[in-house]
Amino acid sequence: MSVLTGYLASLPAFLTWFATAVAMAGAFMFVYAQVTPWREVRLIREGNAAAALSFVGTLTGYVLVLCSIMRHAVSRTDMLSWGLVGFAVQLLALVAARLLLGPGLQGRMERGDLATGIVVAGLGLAFGLLNAATMTPDGSSAAEGP
Repeated sequence: MSVLTGYLASLPAFLTWFATAVAMAGAFMFVYAQVTPWREVRLIREGNAAAALSFVGTLTGYVLVLCSIMRHAVSRTDMLSWGLVGFAVQLLALVAARLLLGPGLQGRMERGDLATGIVVAGLGLAFGLLNAATMTPDGSSAAEGP
């Protein structure tokens, strides 16, 4: 019974951290859908695979950041602060996609150009992975050595 008691005792902490992460991911989805020049949710509802792929790839990149933050954060305030940094980095991924893909990005996404969706998703994942890897408690990196 002591194992079960331990799990039950940690349940409130789990629920608050999980709820905070879900709320942050929800806020990210809402804001990201507003800042993209194409109407992400409408396109997804219409069956646009490029929009769905780019949205889910970028969201996954942000969730990877949240996972890293939750492993290292000392409080929910710490999580929120670093979550905003991760949020900004994911928006930079969108800027990078716009620079890389050039003019006409909005039209290609609206037409469902899968290659465009893959690039936007890939950049969102890449930025998220790099961001998550750099979020360590002391700001150091394994590559720096002792």
